[in-house]
Amino acid sequence: MRTPLQGSCDLPLPWRAVPIRVGHSADPDDAFMFWAIEAGRVDARGLELEQVVSDIQTLNEWALEGRLEVTAISMGAFPHVADRYLLLPHGASMGFGYGPIVVARRELSLEELGALEIVSPGNMTTAELVLRMALDGVRTRELPFDRILDEVVSRRAEAGLLIHEGQITYARAGLAKVLDLGEWWQAETGLPLPLGVNAARRDLERLDDVSAVLSEAIRVGLEHRGEALEYAQRYGRGIDSETTDRFVAMYVNDLTCDYGELGRRAVDELLRRSGTGVTAAYV
Repeated sequence: MRTPLQGSCDLPLPWRAVPIRVGHSADPDDAFMFWAIEAGRVDARGLELEQVVSDIQTLNEWALEGRLEVTAISMGAFPHVADRYLLLPHGASMGFGYGPIVVARRELSLEELGALEIVSPGNMTTAELVLRMALDGVRTRELPFDRILDEVVSRRAEAGLLIHEGQITYARAGLAKVLDLGEWWQAETGLPLPLGVNAARRDLERLDDVSAVLSEAIRVGLEHRGEALEYAQRYGRGIDSETTDRFVAMYVNDLTCDYGELGRRAVDELLRRSGTGVTAAYV
């Protein structure tokens, strides 16, 4: 005979626990967006969200095999994984007239730069995709993003393509900015440059809940900016609080909360220029 306690196990629960790994890159803006979840400041709706942190090129490569249920990827990588992932309508890092930069130890003309090998954070990053649009036939060599600045300073490379906080700190290392790909993109298109995006695997259960929780986390982070910045600074590789604040302000903005028409136009234009024939598909 079933006891009342045993019978209670059959009562419907408000949410069914679903374990989900969420990948984000090891930089302050992605960490800022994840703070509210890590701090338990949002209703996770029964989702068991596990944070997985790696460099963006590794996350791009993992996405090729669909390893993580939700992940940050480069917008430049999306055409390679569009059969597995949908874009979330929030969480994007877009630059308004700024973005990844090419640096060298001295000023160079674009003609001189085009003749050099440029150290790049990865062949699926948006940074390299747009670099190839700006400098046709450019030669690159892949290196983890956090080693590129030193590779140029130490003269093991003539030029390097910097992402993340290196876009702000390069001058402290005595390097010169040769090309700003965000400036180039805006001059070409009049649009912001979509760099990193969040994507969810197409076979994931409760996609709407996943999207809602991650969206709420961004909003809560912006509402509690000081706490979120303190957490984000852990991922800044020694940068101070002022630099962290500046960097996060660059890449966590209105278009991060929602692409809107402008952000979707920017995504469409980048995909069109990629020549892959892939179109954006959103949760």
